[in-house]
Amino acid sequence: MEGASLVKYMKIKRILKWSARAILVALILTFLWGFIAYWRSTNDCDRKTGAPANPVKAIVHCEYGGPEVLTLADVEKPVPNDNQLLVKVRAASLNPLDLTIRGPWLIRPILGMRKPKDTRLGVDYAGTVEAVGKNVTQFKPGDEVFGGTNGALAEYLCVRPDRAVTLKPANMTFEQAAAVPVAAITALQGLRDKGKIKPGQKVLINGASGGVGTFAVQIAKSFGTEVTGVCSTRNLDMVRSIGADHVIDYTKEDFTKTDQRYDLIFDLVGNHSFSERRRILNPNGICVMAGAGGAGWHDGIVTALVGELNAYVGSWFVSQRFLAYISSFNKPDMAILGDLMRDGKMTPVIDKTYKLSDVQAALTYLETGHARGKVVITVD
Repeated sequence: MEGASLVKYMKIKRILKWSARAILVALILTFLWGFIAYWRSTNDCDRKTGAPANPVKAIVHCEYGGPEVLTLADVEKPVPNDNQLLVKVRAASLNPLDLTIRGPWLIRPILGMRKPKDTRLGVDYAGTVEAVGKNVTQFKPGDEVFGGTNGALAEYLCVRPDRAVTLKPANMTFEQAAAVPVAAITALQGLRDKGKIKPGQKVLINGASGGVGTFAVQIAKSFGTEVTGVCSTRNLDMVRSIGADHVIDYTKEDFTKTDQRYDLIFDLVGNHSFSERRRILNPNGICVMAGAGGAGWHDGIVTALVGELNAYVGSWFVSQRFLAYISSFNKPDMAILGDLMRDGKMTPVIDKTYKLSDVQAALTYLETGHARGKVVITVD
């Protein structure tokens, strides 16, 4: 018996020894991969090239950091291929997404370990089609369009007509149209696809005065729902003006401690616990977790994200659902947003407008987390 026990002990010892070695090797390889990836990560700024032959202006950032790393640089004017449009940008807008210029370590494997792989900034734009490739039939020179693509903070863009681009409604300015893409498509897909919004429902929007929130209020109303918006004192009248049936001042009242119940919560702040939000949800209600408050990678975001993960997992064991999502551009949804504006059901809320040369100041303002609606950039 003792001999059998000894053999078993030696076997376990060998397994543990080889397991420890395997873990050590894996850690060393991971470290080496990270080290090599860090020092090899680079961008176009490291390539010494001459002055552009046909220079146009664009916002560029060669390093990670705050708004101070942004520069207004001369870049080569893009040339559309046979399947692209050349758009002269008239306006663009900022989103919290643009604050990834700070390079949070959690997402640097995607952005670039040491330096940003993509040196251009911005997604939302509106402008005029200047030229089209020979295979393009949906658009023609002179068309006014809006959409989303990387590097939108520039004087010119090349975009594919089958992507997130559609005609600008005639009743909207370029500045208004440029405010729409990222924020409005986030609101639309969250409410419709995740929230399963239906006419007659009671909907609460936590963070109703921000970029996504102002669109969410109007889109929810377009579905024929009763909307309650949560915001600060200074934004109460604005949120009412865009269609909210009720408004709650979070500085004076906790919306989770009222007797009201909701079919759908669209939460852009994530400042309440799973149990607190469950309390005001109907038995089969849905809470769509669409944000973690503030703008960019701010203090407290990790705590908020952990809380949202806890709510997501906790909802597996109850009848109410807590859902997170990532929005994505597609042409049909861009057309829907255009129709909502054309029909007067959605009007972008613009807080401040800056020139392309003042993007540093614009992003600094956005980073405060107090923008009402959108921050827009005009491109002359």
